[in-house]
Amino acid sequence: MTEPAPCPSCGRATEKSVLAEAHWYPYWEREDGACPACVQQHLLTTLLEKGEAELHREIQARWPLDARAAFGALPTPLRLHADPRFTGRGVTIAVLDSGFYPHPDLVRPRNRIRAYIDATRDPPRVRSYSPDETPWWPGWDSGRPLLWHGLMTSSVCAGNGFLSHGLYSGLASHADLVLIRVRPEKGPISNEILARALDWVSAHARELGVRVVTMSVAGEPVDPLAGNPVDSAATALVESGISVVAAAGNDGRRRLIPPATAPMVLTVGGLDDKNTFTHEEVEIWHSNYGEASNSVPKPELVAPSIWVAAPVLPGSAVAREALGLFAKRAAANPGIEESIAGLKLITPHYQHVEGTSFAAPVVAAGIACLLEANPALTPLLIRDVLRRTAHPVAGAPPERQGAGAFDAGRAVARALHERHGDGFPWPFSPRLAPAGVVFGLHDHEARRVEVLGSWNGWKGPGWPASRREAGVWETPPHRLEPGEYAYKFLLDGQRWLDDPGNRRKAHDGAGNLNSVLIVP
Repeated sequence: MTEPAPCPSCGRATEKSVLAEAHWYPYWEREDGACPACVQQHLLTTLLEKGEAELHREIQARWPLDARAAFGALPTPLRLHADPRFTGRGVTIAVLDSGFYPHPDLVRPRNRIRAYIDATRDPPRVRSYSPDETPWWPGWDSGRPLLWHGLMTSSVCAGNGFLSHGLYSGLASHADLVLIRVRPEKGPISNEILARALDWVSAHARELGVRVVTMSVAGEPVDPLAGNPVDSAATALVESGISVVAAAGNDGRRRLIPPATAPMVLTVGGLDDKNTFTHEEVEIWHSNYGEASNSVPKPELVAPSIWVAAPVLPGSAVAREALGLFAKRAAANPGIEESIAGLKLITPHYQHVEGTSFAAPVVAAGIACLLEANPALTPLLIRDVLRRTAHPVAGAPPERQGAGAFDAGRAVARALHERHGDGFPWPFSPRLAPAGVVFGLHDHEARRVEVLGSWNGWKGPGWPASRREAGVWETPPHRLEPGEYAYKFLLDGQRWLDDPGNRRKAHDGAGNLNSVLIVP
């Protein structure tokens, strides 16, 4: 281990090898390095303060390639306006895929892999792990492509960004995982294997705390009117209280293959959000669509399926090449950038990926956050929450997008609202009432809540909120002149929070977001 040295930006003692990571980023011009947190903060501050176009100009001044590729990929929680208070704690997600790797993003600093199951065997072979174990299973370190896909989906869902110092985390970064292999050594994934895996989850869900299943795999094509064992097993899981999510597929055709065909499964299509946190340029991605066996239109909603950050598979050929490429970048080796862009690398440890294979675990992770916010939610209520809070994609036909694009922040706000029944008047904030603007927040931990904003230059004290009932805070109505205002909640006088129930956001000048209120 190298000796700690002070970061020239924040002054914190950091290992010299970590400070050297600053040279992984082509837009970082300082010669004295910086800790990754400061470099990442520089990226986000530039993005939020000066806008995407300015960030691209900064990057392209030194990296004259495609701006979005140079950009890497925005962290998933930022682009989906996620509520940072909820990260899937207490929820276990079962991931069905071709193979897996016990990546540091899943096992450090605490192991969150509860079990690994090989469902290609009959009966399935099971390995269980404790939080202080380092999990392993046969072939885990082979570097084979078979492991790549499941590493990606499990980390996109529940990775904590350990190798990116927390930047490239999934929405459910504190959830536990059950990893279920469904691809045999030879041959395709069969419907029999998928059904066996789902049946295993059904038998063991209670002991492992499984509340969500996500599948980014396809079985065998079937007659949609004939039914199949995968649909039946998935339906049984949903009826038992477990949400099941499946990827729609990627070739843009009007067809669905199990498990995306199951009527009770939440099928997720693809979305291209242009790697931004705004919604002006969002387009539908070329994912599959169609109808389930009982004429239920699918997908139910869409989520980012391109520019999604995910780990590189350790020990693979790509990982070895990535380390060499970034070493050459640090040495200012000319001609290296095209190779880095060709592999879609963000750092030696992460690359951006595409496919509905990654849209589905993003939604599954969002469901884990909903369940942390409101454990009483049933799969049908979760489906309703996700559909009510999705935002339509302009110009896209309903059959391609379902209810629209997944919105993580508003979905959590709606889930919290469901804890208070139909008598609770607002799921979102702010609310424009005849007497003025009313701000609301759901937070069971805070002892004091106030709202500060640009209407008076952010001067304190803010407008105080009072408890309407346990965990529910609301301000009295305040009259404001017509115009646009920025605001935030201040909790207990020390913790700032942009409004989770408000989709309108703007930079706050410090690398984070304000919420935006428009008074007509």
